[in-house]
Amino acid sequence: MSEQLFVNKHASRKEKYQTLIPQLKALLDNESDTIANMANTVAALKQTFNFYWVGFYIVKRNELVVGPFQGTIACSRISWGKGVCGTAWKEKRTVIVPNVNLFAEHIACDSASLSEIVVPIFYKNEVIAVLDIDSQYENYFDETDAEFLGLIADIIKNKL
Repeated sequence: MSEQLFVNKHASRKEKYQTLIPQLKALLDNESDTIANMANTVAALKQTFNFYWVGFYIVKRNELVVGPFQGTIACSRISWGKGVCGTAWKEKRTVIVPNVNLFAEHIACDSASLSEIVVPIFYKNEVIAVLDIDSQYENYFDETDAEFLGLIADIIKNKL
């Protein structure tokens, strides 16, 4: 596959995910480097959905360290259990926050971010990274995002 995405900008969010996933699998199919695959995944998500911020945080020495991302400058490190990312890591589950200003542990890396979804990536039942996506709109993410971003997290996991 060439490094080009074909996405109908007028499709529903679900249809965009359904179109993106096979293209993403093909894009990552012949690449074994995790960082390269994360970088292309971030670019594909940003291009398809124009999310405000999308990226990975990678578990390193008991912290989440920023990995490939697209968007505004990010927090470099996040502690276990802190913020939405740290909560998803600690609780080993996808976390959807409709309004980050009402989330007690929210870390404000960028005040323009108003809602967030974080999907953990597992290896042998341990979280090794999280996929973090922010929107500049409240109540932006839902169970459709959780379902399909979970599938995308599995694509990354299967490339390890």
